This record gives sequence, C-alpha cells and structure tokens, in this order.
Amino acid sequence: MSFQNYWLFLPACFALNMAFGPNNMLSLSNGARDGMRYSVLAAFGRLLAFAAMIAISGLGLGALLLASETLFTLLKFGGAAYLVWLGVKLFRSAPIELAAASGKIELRPETPADKLRRLARQEFLVAAGNPKAILIFTAFFPQFVDRSAYATSFIVLGATFLLLELIAIAIYAAIGARLGTFTNAAGRLRWFNRASGTLMIGFGLLLALLRRPAS
Repeated sequence: MSFQNYWLFLPACFALNMAFGPNNMLSLSNGARDGMRYSVLAAFGRLLAFAAMIAISGLGLGALLLASETLFTLLKFGGAAYLVWLGVKLFRSAPIELAAASGKIELRPETPADKLRRLARQEFLVAAGNPKAILIFTAFFPQFVDRSAYATSFIVLGATFLLLELIAIAIYAAIGARLGTFTNAAGRLRWFNRASGTLMIGFGLLLALLRRPAS
C-alpha cells in the first residue's frame, strides 16, 4: 500500500470513527454517568467486535453476509431491537443520586468489575448488531487495499481503524465526563438519561430502516 493512499485513508477513516452513532453515544453517556476511565475501558468490547468484523471482511465473508437477505435482515432487526431496548432502559434509568436517596438495598451491589463487564457487553452487542460496520469494512477498506499485498495492507488498515476508533472513544468519553460535571444534580441527570435514551431509540429505528445494498 502506497503512502499516498494511506494518507488519504487516515482522514477519511477518522471521519468515520468520529461520526455520531450508537456506540459513540454509549461512550458519551457512560462518560457522563461513570467517568472517562469506565467509558474507555468498556469500549474495548466495541473494539473486539470491530476486530472480528475486520477479520470477517478481510476473508471475504462480509460480502457474503451483506449479499444474504435473510442474514442481513436478522442482523439488522436484532441490532435495532437491542438499540431500542437499551434506549428504553436509558430513558427510564434513575440517576445515581435518586437511587441512593430512595433507600433501596440491593441483594448484591454491583462491583466495579461487574459494571465494567456490563458496559463492555453493551458496547460489544451494539457494535456487533450493526451491519453498517461490516458495510464499512467491505466497501470502504477495499478502496485502499494493495492487491499485491492484500493481507498485509488489510491488517494495516484494520489496525489503523482500531487505533483511530480508540482515539474517538477517548474524545467522546472525555466530552461525556465533562458533561457529567454539569449534570450531577438529580434533575439534570434524569433529563440527560432521557435524552440519551431517546437518541438510542432513534438510532434503533434508523437501523431498522437500513436497506441491504443492491447486489
């Protein structure tokens, strides 16, 4: 892969990484609620899903998945349903302050490790349930792949995408953490949860309307 193609790939790729979608919405929301550290660490669940998708696309299986109307529809509606469900949970979730003030005693309080696993699982499922991600890797990457060194160039592009994705994650998590300092009051945090949930439901509905690329 030529350096010229690679330098063209970098800004185009980072624009995709920074695009406001359901996973970046999660980083923003998690950063506001749990802090930047939790948000960034949890997003490694997303990176794992994307790494698997890059491998699938590199082997040519991504195109087969997108060509199958049944598989595409199952993935699309499964992902859309999960986003809507997650959005409803966010919309209805009570601020931490309210939960503490209510005097409710949990049988088993959530440990930091439990919370991190839960958030990472959310990130993984949101990323894995979005066929648009595979579409990016099967339609966008090949434009920059060196046919004479296909495997090597695809690995370089994939590693670059994941690194830029991590940078985007950190940016959204930092913005979310900053927003969290202004939403500490129970009333403001409740409205932030509702806004986040509404956006997540909207992403789910948009995903449900996604059309399979024409073969």
